[in-house]
Amino acid sequence: MNKEDSNRFEKNSNRIAPESFDQSHSEDVWSVFKIIGEFAEGYDKLFKIGPCVSMFGSARSTPDNPYYKMAKETAKKITEQGFGIITGGGPGIMEAANQGAQEGKGKSVGLGITLPHEQGVNAYVDTDYEINFNYFFARKVMFVKYAQGFIVFPGGFGTLDEFFEALTLIQTRKIESFPVILVGREYWGGLVDWIKTTMIENGTVSDHDVTLFQLTDEPDEAVQIICDFYRRHTLKPNF
Repeated sequence: MNKEDSNRFEKNSNRIAPESFDQSHSEDVWSVFKIIGEFAEGYDKLFKIGPCVSMFGSARSTPDNPYYKMAKETAKKITEQGFGIITGGGPGIMEAANQGAQEGKGKSVGLGITLPHEQGVNAYVDTDYEINFNYFFARKVMFVKYAQGFIVFPGGFGTLDEFFEALTLIQTRKIESFPVILVGREYWGGLVDWIKTTMIENGTVSDHDVTLFQLTDEPDEAVQIICDFYRRHTLKPNF
């Protein structure tokens, strides 16, 4: 670093007010209590909910979208088998899944998140099982802890985040294995091919890792995968 750069760095460093760090520290400490509160509310409301399946997908899907209709059908069939449905509580695929849960006379859970321009949870979430979060990470814990499976419809970054979160936890044995199902071969096929070729060829995942999820186009098959799994395994919270 030459003298000119050194002087510029020193000048810019002096602009930082030490008291701003004190204020930030205080806010961080108080945020811990907000985080604890979100976990406590989630655990309290969902502790006795019973077996559920978390369903994910795009908030942008409209009711005329084939995957919207498929998500509603899948959720209805799942609840008819005795499972509840957990979603992010928003529009699109989440709304379809919550609606299907109600039509199947099952529990319909909505784990909302405070975001700009969002309108709150959809109308098909049971009021007893509506929870709103400020923190994505606290919300993600609830998706996993009380779910006996993940059904993942076409979606964006958030949907991918939930999908890979489940695979990572199962791969690293932080939780026991449970069914993770991608619905939509046309949509997910390119990603699955990339995982099976590029990732395996580069040694970043193993052949076994590819068996941690399944791909289908059929609601009946998704339901069957979950039901078959729990004929062989115990239903219980994941951690």
